[in-house]
Amino acid sequence: MSDTVSSDYDAPMRRALELAAQGPVTGGNPQVGCVLLNAAGVVVAEGWHHGAGTPHAEVDALSQLPTTADGRPDAAGLTAVVTLEPCNHTGRTGPCSVALLNAGVARVVYAISDPGATSGGGAEHLRAGGVEVIGGVLADKAETFLHRWLTAVRRGRPWVTVKWASTLDGRAAASDGTSQWITGTASRQRVHEERAASDAILVGTGTVLADDPSLTARGDGGELMPHQPIPVVIGEREVPADAVLRRHPAGLIETRGMVESGLIGDSRDLAAILAELGSRGLRRVYVEGGPTLASALVAAGFADEFSIYLAPVLLGGDKLALGDLGIPTIGQALRLRLTAVERLGDDLHIRATPLKESE
Repeated sequence: MSDTVSSDYDAPMRRALELAAQGPVTGGNPQVGCVLLNAAGVVVAEGWHHGAGTPHAEVDALSQLPTTADGRPDAAGLTAVVTLEPCNHTGRTGPCSVALLNAGVARVVYAISDPGATSGGGAEHLRAGGVEVIGGVLADKAETFLHRWLTAVRRGRPWVTVKWASTLDGRAAASDGTSQWITGTASRQRVHEERAASDAILVGTGTVLADDPSLTARGDGGELMPHQPIPVVIGEREVPADAVLRRHPAGLIETRGMVESGLIGDSRDLAAILAELGSRGLRRVYVEGGPTLASALVAAGFADEFSIYLAPVLLGGDKLALGDLGIPTIGQALRLRLTAVERLGDDLHIRATPLKESE
């Protein structure tokens, strides 16, 4: 059988998805899980990808097996159930398709194909090596699980989450420009968690010059979280030498530097910037750049998701969370689907995605 869905592997694929969820969402690589079964369908080893530069899920599972005389994992006759088609390229680690072949697996079952231009093709390589390949098992569940990563890879730019905090009447600041703090401590801590789940944070130079933000991800006690998103400053002006961002633990990317290096032609070209970030393996970006940058991304259709924090406060005035989006009439309004609504202290946290035209 080749690339044919089989319900016989639904249960181990569900387990593989559970394992995949233990891996990090950041770092450029997908969350992948692997279960190795013997001829009786009994699980003999499990693995998942622990992060960039570590063994992939298949290799992690193979490492738990006894070895042959020449020191290779002995997977003779086993079935590998993997959430994503085994990769077929050498990056920081070797190709999983080759590792599975060398270990002697008899069958590989996967949920969805690898969309990568260089990493895809593992199924065909395995088939050419005499391994039975079954694809499409619980594909819908795997697509949902990896939706953000798959979307980013397929279109060549990161998944973009636009965040703002505002009053109930949509104001992001008072008339004098003050904005700290509209929301409460629970909301602010959630923002740090969202930063930690992102590869990069996008801000405009105006925000950097006005607020001198640190843009780090910190825990309840103010400690740095293990993963820090890299700040990306969009604009033509240089980040001051004494800015806090110059000391960010993840470094700093300035789009004006991309222009100077010839990577893009305009330091405010959002499409080119996002494509360049995607080429660097950044799959999730979090936008905290204020109304100007947020509005530009939304108007250009680059906002994949919204993370909105609403405080039970009224300010009035014109300091809106979003500026002009170029929408002249209510019939052309950008409609959203609410994906989550949560109360954080006195605040509301709303997550939403743009509705597709078919919806």
